[in-house]
Amino acid sequence: MSASSFASWMLSQEARALLTRLERIKSFAMSETMVPAATLSMEAQAAVERYLIQGRRELRTQLHRYIAWMEGPEGRRATPAEAQRRFTFLRLRFNVVLSHFDIFSEALSQRSEAENGVWLAGLDVLSRDALALPGYYEVPPVICYLARGPGAAIRRARTRLPGGGPNPAAIIRIPRERMIGSSLASSLFHEVGHQGAALLDLVASLRGALQDIAREGSGDALAWSLWERWMSEVVADAWSVARLGVTSTMGLMGVVSLPRPFVFRLDVDDPHPVPWIRVKLSCALGAHLFPHPQWARLSHLWEEFYPVRGLSRQYRQVLEALEASLPRFARFLMEHRPASLRGHSLAEVLKTQERQPARLGALYRTWRERRSGIREASPSLVFAVIGQARADGVISPEEESQVLAELLKYWALRGTLDASETCASRSKSRALASALRVPTLPRNSVT
Repeated sequence: MSASSFASWMLSQEARALLTRLERIKSFAMSETMVPAATLSMEAQAAVERYLIQGRRELRTQLHRYIAWMEGPEGRRATPAEAQRRFTFLRLRFNVVLSHFDIFSEALSQRSEAENGVWLAGLDVLSRDALALPGYYEVPPVICYLARGPGAAIRRARTRLPGGGPNPAAIIRIPRERMIGSSLASSLFHEVGHQGAALLDLVASLRGALQDIAREGSGDALAWSLWERWMSEVVADAWSVARLGVTSTMGLMGVVSLPRPFVFRLDVDDPHPVPWIRVKLSCALGAHLFPHPQWARLSHLWEEFYPVRGLSRQYRQVLEALEASLPRFARFLMEHRPASLRGHSLAEVLKTQERQPARLGALYRTWRERRSGIREASPSLVFAVIGQARADGVISPEEESQVLAELLKYWALRGTLDASETCASRSKSRALASALRVPTLPRNSVT
């Protein structure tokens, strides 16, 4: 056998071997074991499977074409180096297909974990509700999963996946240490805010408006330049506060309660604000949207946790400039009217007037007497109400955890039954009434 013939035979064998390995990649519906309530929404599952199947189909076609080329006259005339070059690109494409499969496999494999799988399905429902903005965009599918470490993250829908191709669903990573309790919502809604801001192109619009303010020469130029640098993270925090109220700020305080050097760390390459000023901004946003003494109380508490004494004079001046700009910057953020919102502000479209502290407290008292109110409310509103109750001291951490765990299960099961295409409307209603257990809120105040 000549060297050229041997090379052709070897590469054809390798291409066929890639095909056999490609066929081993099965649909998640055929490989993942989970209770029905823990499954993805029909939209998410369809979007993911459609994307992965398309990638495998395209690679399979490319491999068959390569084998046909190798066995044809052009392939027989090609040099071994040319044949190897073409095969190498196919193998790289095969690895891309595998990496895309693994991205979703990591998230879906947890759906088979006892309790966690159902809770994650409940978080999918909560995330979609937090992202919903009827009339402004179509909410993409959302998939939540757990990970080690203190930080949450999102791989936004419609962004480029490693190796190419648009991500068919938003994938949100939640730290295990924040799996349950209202503090979970702070991290979750922050990541949702990144997706919402991208769909509305808020960051570019806000940066442009902020640059106009800086050119006017009003205020501290350093503060405005830093806010512009941090805009992508600031917008996500603003989304979280607007949806959750004090729940967001208290959750953020838990996330960035770190050793003192980290809380005051200023890294110009980090898109996140200095943690100390980030909590201050959260309080300022809350005070602007939901006037109430609780924001000043939390801001003062944060200063007691992390006093600025001991910092260099120059660094304190930076923090003072940023803190002095907070009221105006918070107003600028929430009253900005980008073209994507068609003349409305972010505060208006997120309906912050419906989530004032007094109303949240009244809803909690109503739901204690009539628990069906929780069933009828949106999941994001429920988390805002429970978080406000925690801040008001009328629900304990233990009670909060129990109530929210039951609610996540309730939303997961409700979503599963609602999506069933085999139940008639009347029998579906009976199934919901008998299968779903709505949690009871505690009646006694916490001392």
